[in-house]
Amino acid sequence: MTVVVAMDGPSGSGKSSTSRAIAKRAGWLYLDTGALYRAATWLAIRETIDDANDLVAALEKFPIVFKTDPDQPITLCGGIDISQDIRSAEVTSAVSRVSAWPELRQFLLGLQHRIIDSAKNGIVVEGRDIGTVVCPNAQLKVWLQADINARAIRRDLEEQSSNISKGNTEQVAESLQTRDQQDSSRAISPLKKAEDAIVVDSTNLTLNETVDYIWNVLKQRSLIGLPKVVIVGRPNVGKSTLVNRIIGSREAIIEDVPGVTRDRVSYEAEWNGKSFFVVDTGGWEPTAEGIALKISEAAESAIVDADLVLFVVDAQVGQQSDDDAFISVLRKSRKPVMLIANKVDSEKDELEAHALWNLGLGEPYFISAAHGRGSGDLLDEIVSRLPEVGQGRMDDGYRRIAIVGRPNVGKSSLLNSFAGSVRALVDDAEGTTRDPIDELIDLGDKTWRFIDTAGIRRRAHQASGSDYYAALRTERAIENAEVVIMIIDASIPITEQDLRIISLVEDSGKALVVGMNKWDLVDEDRRVALDKESDRNFDQVEWAERVNISAKTGWHKDKLLPAIERSLESWEKRIPTAKLNAFLGQLIGSNPPPIRGGKQPKILFATQAGVAPPTFVIFATEFLEASYRRFIERRLREEFGFSGSPIRVSVRIRER
Repeated sequence: MTVVVAMDGPSGSGKSSTSRAIAKRAGWLYLDTGALYRAATWLAIRETIDDANDLVAALEKFPIVFKTDPDQPITLCGGIDISQDIRSAEVTSAVSRVSAWPELRQFLLGLQHRIIDSAKNGIVVEGRDIGTVVCPNAQLKVWLQADINARAIRRDLEEQSSNISKGNTEQVAESLQTRDQQDSSRAISPLKKAEDAIVVDSTNLTLNETVDYIWNVLKQRSLIGLPKVVIVGRPNVGKSTLVNRIIGSREAIIEDVPGVTRDRVSYEAEWNGKSFFVVDTGGWEPTAEGIALKISEAAESAIVDADLVLFVVDAQVGQQSDDDAFISVLRKSRKPVMLIANKVDSEKDELEAHALWNLGLGEPYFISAAHGRGSGDLLDEIVSRLPEVGQGRMDDGYRRIAIVGRPNVGKSSLLNSFAGSVRALVDDAEGTTRDPIDELIDLGDKTWRFIDTAGIRRRAHQASGSDYYAALRTERAIENAEVVIMIIDASIPITEQDLRIISLVEDSGKALVVGMNKWDLVDEDRRVALDKESDRNFDQVEWAERVNISAKTGWHKDKLLPAIERSLESWEKRIPTAKLNAFLGQLIGSNPPPIRGGKQPKILFATQAGVAPPTFVIFATEFLEASYRRFIERRLREEFGFSGSPIRVSVRIRER
């Protein structure tokens, strides 16, 4: 996801300096759209062009290029650096007239979008009409303003530094007022604030104060990436134990055998007010084969996205020949590395662990992840080394989708297909995934949080060892999700495990989409059998949409997202009370509730008590039979939809 900050406001309010400072601080790109219009105006003056179509044709011959480095933004036209020329009085006096040409505005809008689309992490775009026309979907829109005197002083100082002014603040103020009138009275796209923009008045603020204010808004909206700390090392050196020590809870699966952690798993941590992601990885082995090779490759892939790498060594075992091979990988990555000597439980252990200096990674940090020895000092050192902005994205505000199912039905393949890259290990062996894999993925114009879970063999209380923790975390992932994709292997008969998981999702009250995977392996006879199995076994979730897919090839994955969106819409749907009771009145009139115990129940009224899932409460004089409540639920679905979402119908007894 590319973060776009749209900086709007009148001339001289400080947009340029503020935007550049924010872009530099965040490590993002910077775009001055005003420079593009000034460049077009400069070309019109140079070529004596007074027609919009002629100017567009000239711009195709002499293209504008804007260098987006906030430290040194440069404007080129036809390969000529015109960064200073476009600030001349001649260009300034003509730019409002030229920029009003619709054909030019459309041409430059396309150029602006191409520049914005080229940004990988983020871009700050400043000028006019940014929040309303250029970037209407920007994650943050800022309307920067200041009184006319402050604006005139700033613009005059700016022009003096460019040697295009002699320091007449009153004259600059008059020019700004004229420009404001022209911009506000434009027939096409007059200057105005976007409705959802925050207003920042910089009249009495320094540049640093203005930047700090906007920076805090970015942090509050979770638009600033968190630093990533990636923990690597050989199998069974205590990486997951260290993860749990850092995050302060037992989230990472721990067992006293090597190879429990397989995928790279990310957790959010905080120390001394500094938030960051800590990424657990599987044990790295230089001569690995099969799934062990994939685990090692996943660990190396995690290093690419790291802001800091913790290389964990078992101090009780000491330096191993495998360590040298991995140290070579770390050096090639050019990432900052800290050497962590784990299982140092005493001063004697610490003296012996000094031999790890020989690894050539600098000073080893002695800790006991299991007992907490040295962990506070280590965390102090970690946060001191982390950059202010990292590559990890916070998850606030993103819709959460859990992918669940039996082992080896294709859950990780589906996640990788959506991501367009290998985010989770895929292997023919059952139980490849053990920890929930949490990934932000951009699909269409939205960012979604996908959670690939371990295959559930049985409920947590019936499992043991790593299966126990995997099942427990999967159940927690379902509880934390908003919509669940239940993956079923359509090529084989539906199993008792499938039905158990379906019941688990139904009990959770989450929206549900059923993905019939491996459809490329389903022949005509299997389709007939599958239809019968589905009718027989899925009656309790007949409201869930079913999508036939092949996660391995990506076939029909594009049909999953619309089903997910429909399910979420149903899950959060609210029916007005008047409309609900009008429907209920017609229903009761034609189909009154059955007599119970010699009494005719009377339904007084109904209300929707909540959403997620939709919950309805019916007030009646007598208890309503379960069959009649199911009848009401069925008719509610026929009338109002609720595709992909469970609904709850309860009855409260009330005297007339």
